[in-house]
Amino acid sequence: MNAITVWQPWASLIAVGAKRYETRGWRTDYRGPIAIHAGAKRPFNTMDGADVKDIFAMGAAFGVAEKNIRVILDFLETLPRGAVIATAELVECRHVACDDGGAFINRGEPFGEIQLEDISGNELLFGDYSDGRYAWELANVKPLAEPVPARGRQGLWDWEENR
Repeated sequence: MNAITVWQPWASLIAVGAKRYETRGWRTDYRGPIAIHAGAKRPFNTMDGADVKDIFAMGAAFGVAEKNIRVILDFLETLPRGAVIATAELVECRHVACDDGGAFINRGEPFGEIQLEDISGNELLFGDYSDGRYAWELANVKPLAEPVPARGRQGLWDWEENR
């Protein structure tokens, strides 16, 4: 099965259904099953630039209702790393376009009519929707009962489940 490495807490946001799109600077023609691998980097090393509202939104997505940033950050530190944590279907790869009003993705055919979908709310907070990037649409996300340790890689890579 193809896999993609995603840093925490974004990998777990996908696994719990709070993040529908994984944003990347490159497109892929691949469609089909994909394993979601949580990278080994600690969350504090990957959250540069995250502001307080992003962190509170992440806490809420995981059911951490505390309005104490330290409690949320401590929780994020407990998320699994260096393991496959979910599987999904990669159903589409859409181009991101921005204007003064926000971020949009092209929901039309890749070379056909442009049908823009507004990206807002937590979805906008949980991805990098800069102009020219790509939104990988994920469906049928299934968290694994237990994380499966695996070494991640850049790009799409082949994961052989050994359970």
